[in-house]
Amino acid sequence: MLKWIFDRVMAAAGLLALCPVLAVVAVLIRVRMPGGPVIFRQRRVGRGGRLFTMYKFRSMTVGHGGSSVSVAGESRITPLGHVLRRYKLDELPELWNVLIGDMSLVGPRPDVPGYADRLTGEDRDVLRLRPGITGPASLKYANEEEILALVDDPQRYNDEVIFPDKVRINLQYYRSHSLAGDIRLIFATIFRSYSDTATPPDHLTT
Repeated sequence: MLKWIFDRVMAAAGLLALCPVLAVVAVLIRVRMPGGPVIFRQRRVGRGGRLFTMYKFRSMTVGHGGSSVSVAGESRITPLGHVLRRYKLDELPELWNVLIGDMSLVGPRPDVPGYADRLTGEDRDVLRLRPGITGPASLKYANEEEILALVDDPQRYNDEVIFPDKVRINLQYYRSHSLAGDIRLIFATIFRSYSDTATPPDHLTT
């Protein structure tokens, strides 16, 4: 209950405080990325496996198609979108998802439908949590798009390496999360500091 109250109070405060930033980003998208919506909507898997609509600032071209796995340098990501994604500004509208109860400030990132079906046994405990804007797995893989840009098969690497590792990290969070820990993760996100940030495999950096 305390986490529930904290999430909504902080989401409301964040939306109010960030109104000028939200407005500027919206105008930039309208001017620099015409012909499409400002807000990108996508169905994601939430608590208990329930689907919900997640809101983000649009960072890609309209009608691009393509994989659900994003790779740094892709042509479908616009120059402005690249900046928004680099500084996580595209995720600010998710504060609305937190306010209405679909998400939490801290938790596992919500996956697109299909990935939750791969969870078996105790791994499904991850679905007991509300998905979050940030979390330990999100911080470790803050440079995920750059890592995927270095591999020959980004989809396979995501499915066989990154996704299982995220599940492991999220299970650890599920078993030991606390409000104090959430607050530390929020500050780590704001200041982009985390001791276990992922790095590309050695054989990909030579």
